[in-house]
Amino acid sequence: MRFAYIVIAYLLAPIVLGALALRGLRDRSHWEGFSQRFGLGPQVQRGPSIWVHAVSVGEVQASVPLVHALLAKFPQIPLVLTTVTPTGRARAQALFRERVDVRYVPVDLPGSVRRFFQRVQPQLAVILETEIWPNLYHRCGRLGIPLVLASARISPRSVASYRRLVGLFREALSHGIFIAAQSEQDAERFRSIGASSERTHVVGNIKFDFSLPPTIESQGAELRRLLGPDRPVWVAGSTHAKEEDALLAAHRLLRARHPKALLVMVPRHPPRFDEVADSLKEQGVRFVTRRSGAGTSDDTEVFLVDTLGELLAFYAAADVAFVGGTLVPIGGHNLLEPASLGLPVLAGPNNFNSADIARLLIECGAVRIVQDAAGLAGIIDELLANPALRRNMGASGRKAIEDNRGAVHRLMEFLEPLLP
Repeated sequence: MRFAYIVIAYLLAPIVLGALALRGLRDRSHWEGFSQRFGLGPQVQRGPSIWVHAVSVGEVQASVPLVHALLAKFPQIPLVLTTVTPTGRARAQALFRERVDVRYVPVDLPGSVRRFFQRVQPQLAVILETEIWPNLYHRCGRLGIPLVLASARISPRSVASYRRLVGLFREALSHGIFIAAQSEQDAERFRSIGASSERTHVVGNIKFDFSLPPTIESQGAELRRLLGPDRPVWVAGSTHAKEEDALLAAHRLLRARHPKALLVMVPRHPPRFDEVADSLKEQGVRFVTRRSGAGTSDDTEVFLVDTLGELLAFYAAADVAFVGGTLVPIGGHNLLEPASLGLPVLAGPNNFNSADIARLLIECGAVRIVQDAAGLAGIIDELLANPALRRNMGASGRKAIEDNRGAVHRLMEFLEPLLP
């Protein structure tokens, strides 16, 4: 079945790579390091490496405590971190700088994978969350390289898809792969598609182990002065197309009760910054952009964050947080960041990307789910009118995060015996 997969992969590769190249016409970051997608790039210095893969921005951010733990424990071993997206690559470079070799993961073709392994020479591969690439896994197996799916998860909906291709994935999962699952339910789902029971363990979710920057409170205070210290402020983070229309509708309803309320909108993808700004203009919304460097005036309705890497600081400046990708069927983004800051958190019903985290935070009262613009406006109105409720929700979120830390420590105990 892997032969059929390889044939299909070769047929699809020109389409996928062509689409990536075309995106570079609008965003030149897609062209930077493009040869790395074919397994090219410089040879890793100082010998065999530890390789960590984090697909995009969210996984890169989640990798921080693990990367720091690996650098501290094995300072003599070079560490390579790969990602798929330009935003993930840029975030990794900003976080780790020269301490980590950041590059794109190759497309899953035999030649590209072979060239990548020749240059990186991994002695241990750690794939964060779940990406199943038959050729890459096959290469690890042939070379005897331990491969760990760390903080691994698989949704019930994905299991149904994988089972239709169970022959292919069972072969991929049979190459000495270790599963460090987020939960016992995830572990059982991996076993059901062919993972070895002896090599499948529950380690937990490393996303709980992140640390807030030591300056985050001062950053938040500085931004709050920019936004208006006497204004109610709510942040909508990692928003998507169509979702933003609902957020603006909610904000109009909210301002009927709180005329000074300010919405800080942070679109998920940088190429959409200008698109969102144009939409705000067309709708007659009074807004200011972060790149303009301007502060808000009394009639500013929306503050548009059109920069990278500042969402956490804007959460720290807010009274209430809404996490995007949840009013549209994207699956949701990071609920833990605003919860860790003690904010009451709101989200739409689509949280299947991190269903366990969402369930935990909902059950403890840290997150409330809204269905539409009217519901969102109603709950924000309630929270703005009740500081005690905001404090209680925020305290519940912080406690839930503290109670679930420790996955990185358990993962390191799991990884250390696998290194030669």
